[in-house]
Amino acid sequence: MTAIETQVQYSSYMMTTEEYMIQENDWDRDLLLDPAWEKQQRKTFTAWCNSHLRKAGTQIENIEEDFRNGLKLMLLLEVISGERLPKPDKGKMRFHKIANVNKALDYISSKGVKLVSIGAEEIVDGNAKMTLGMIWTIILRFAIQDISVEETSAKEGLLLWCQRKTAPYRNVNVQNFHISWKDGLALCALIHRHRPDLIDYAKLRKDDPIGNLNTAFEVAEKYLDIPKMLDADDIVNTPKPDEKAIMTYVSCFYHAFAGAEQAETAANRICKVLAVNQENEKLMEEYEKLASELLVWIQRTIPWLENRVAEQTMQAMQQKLEDFRDYRRVHKPPKVQEKCQLEINFNTLQTKLRLSNRPAFMPSEGKMVSDIANAWKGLEQVEKGYEEWLLTEIRRLERLDHLAEKFKQKSTLHESWTTGKVELLSQKDYESASLMEIRALMRKHEAFESDLAAHQDRVEQIAAIAQELNELDFYDAVTINTRCQGICDQWDNLGTLTQKRRESLERVEKLWETIDQLYLEFAKRAAPFNNWMDGAMEDLQDMFIVHSIEEIQSLITAHDQFKATLPEADKERMAIMGIHNEILKIAQTYGIKIVGENPYTVLSQQDISNKWEAVKQLVPMRDQVLQEEVARQQSNERLRRQFAGQANIIGPWIQTKMEEISHVSIDISGSLEDQMGNLKTYEQNIINYKSNIDKLEGDHQLSQEGLIFDNKHTNYTMEHVRVGWEQLLTTIARTINEIENQILTRDAKGISQEQLNEFRASFNHFDRKRNGMMDPDDFRACLISMGYDLGEVEFARIMTLVDPNNTGVVTFQAFIDFMTRETAETDTAEQVVASFKILASDKAYITVEELRRELPPEQAEYCISRMTKYMGGEAPPGSLDYISFSSALYGESDL
Repeated sequence: MTAIETQVQYSSYMMTTEEYMIQENDWDRDLLLDPAWEKQQRKTFTAWCNSHLRKAGTQIENIEEDFRNGLKLMLLLEVISGERLPKPDKGKMRFHKIANVNKALDYISSKGVKLVSIGAEEIVDGNAKMTLGMIWTIILRFAIQDISVEETSAKEGLLLWCQRKTAPYRNVNVQNFHISWKDGLALCALIHRHRPDLIDYAKLRKDDPIGNLNTAFEVAEKYLDIPKMLDADDIVNTPKPDEKAIMTYVSCFYHAFAGAEQAETAANRICKVLAVNQENEKLMEEYEKLASELLVWIQRTIPWLENRVAEQTMQAMQQKLEDFRDYRRVHKPPKVQEKCQLEINFNTLQTKLRLSNRPAFMPSEGKMVSDIANAWKGLEQVEKGYEEWLLTEIRRLERLDHLAEKFKQKSTLHESWTTGKVELLSQKDYESASLMEIRALMRKHEAFESDLAAHQDRVEQIAAIAQELNELDFYDAVTINTRCQGICDQWDNLGTLTQKRRESLERVEKLWETIDQLYLEFAKRAAPFNNWMDGAMEDLQDMFIVHSIEEIQSLITAHDQFKATLPEADKERMAIMGIHNEILKIAQTYGIKIVGENPYTVLSQQDISNKWEAVKQLVPMRDQVLQEEVARQQSNERLRRQFAGQANIIGPWIQTKMEEISHVSIDISGSLEDQMGNLKTYEQNIINYKSNIDKLEGDHQLSQEGLIFDNKHTNYTMEHVRVGWEQLLTTIARTINEIENQILTRDAKGISQEQLNEFRASFNHFDRKRNGMMDPDDFRACLISMGYDLGEVEFARIMTLVDPNNTGVVTFQAFIDFMTRETAETDTAEQVVASFKILASDKAYITVEELRRELPPEQAEYCISRMTKYMGGEAPPGSLDYISFSSALYGESDL
């Protein structure tokens, strides 16, 4: 070997002994390199380097000078390899330059090239032959070594490629890389073979080598982006052109033309992948929109249902109840359908993503199907609470209205009774009265005390009613409290005045010796009888509220008992009338002139008679009111039975259909299309049955309007039926969607009906709970029965595939996906990256112009709008990062 010796070893190409000898002889001749060859190498290698350095926005002028500091040498290696070299030293001292060149040489060695006798010092010192040898080594490794044609590679492969491409052309016989190219026809033939539109080969002449060469150089530079690396005069005037220069230039044609078909294939693959991705993105956007709208409606509806501000009147609360019914009948049903459609869309999208080897769709935070279900569950809970609150408030207002009317009635009676009592008790008539008058006043006062005591119970009732109205939050409690306080204060004042008057009368009681016993007896018997009649009149006019026939029968029984006491009361009335008649008789007998009224009471015989007549008139009126209420309660009972009769049919019907649908979904006796047909029939039957639900809703509305809140004839409430009906609609829609996804999976994966039946039979056999899902232990037993040899690690890996959300169960759809996953032929992120790398001419980035040149307009703009800016060094402005974009398509990073 001479002083300069280079041996190149490649991992993918091992030179034979003969080839190594040729390589060694080439480097031996470099000691006495022909000046013409050196000139050609300088120009060719410089142009080749600049063709790559221009991608980084720079170039070289003098090959041995511009690489001395190692900076552009390192940059050249980064551009042609697409890899990052160690950070260069920025100093200008000799040792900095040597360090940078060594980094470049170390990188070349790391690529399987063994450099012998090429040292950094020679490069830094500007040794031209050593520098050219190093550049030739780089060209061999990165431009020629990977060329492979029909089991030949590197130089032989490139030569065979040239021979195959130029074989049909006249006057062209490529046997080497020097004199075979002198006339320029070989270069023109290569261009015409791939781009016949650029050269008219028929017009070329073999005796015009300068013209042929310049034509090839100009066309290649203008249309093929291959810079002019040779000089036509140098080639023609040199007996044997430099082989390395010719090989370097010709290799550029190989890379330009050999990559054309790869670019087209890569572009087609990218278009296919992007089309699938665009369709999936559209489905994702539609899901997000529908989910957002449904959540907004739920979030807007819940505050309305959570509003527990009670109205003050029964009419206003009835309007709230009507608004709630309108919400149930009109506003909610469409949202139930939207929720069901949302789940169907989500399942369909996930199936398409699995079939195209895309990651599962993860909706925005708060918009998962489970989030929608939880929000819907919250809505129904609030809805149920709102209905219960409405009914409770209506009962409360009904009770309040009853109590308020009762309070007013009793207060009016009491206030009527107390009228004038203060003035009566405040009189001092006893001071100037005679003995008889004093005695009369004493007896009269005793009768008043008896009357006062009899009214104590009424005052307590008034106070109790007022307290209950306050506890039930009656809207006009201020007025009630004011009136009750006035009655209580007046009652206390009456008690005080009564006690004072008694004390005054007792002081003169010893002056009273006689009294008219008859008057006294009349007063004593008339007062309680009068109070009894007052109580009877009050009871006969008393308002009542009942909710069943038993309650009204209880009131009728009490009324009948009251009527049974009337004969005895009539005897008491006759006795009192007898006392009055006896007074008249004594007066008539003894000629006593009766002046004034009974001194012991304000009641007269006429008062007793009038009240008695009033009591007798109120009795039949009470009978009529009670009978009318009996008729109303009987009507309510018919409504209860009518509702119960329908509910007891509809409830079991819904449960039966749920069970039948579940049976159809696991039946393997027919094809999926047969199952779909059966489910569609069930769906139509369910839709046709909706009229029965509407009729039951009508009966339920009539019951609520009649204030019927219980029904002993059935265990089904309208809420039970509504929930069951909504579950039935959701179940049939979800089951149909599952069968549709199974059909989609079967067609996409090429699964036969027999295979699907076999999958279903295996799944049903190990679905021990018969709920359409397998526990992990059942799934493991199923796989073992099908011949899988499972360890803990392998089974854990499989569970992450069939149960990615860690729910603890395996659905039939996940089971089918797993059984067919291994047979699918789908694109991968690595394939897409490799396709983009071809379009980018092996660069780590791609430009906007390259995308628009290689891809259809729609796909090109799609990539440009989503690719991020390339952050690597020395790239043209606007360069894009296709590697992260490709990874994001398959869920390996974020777009």
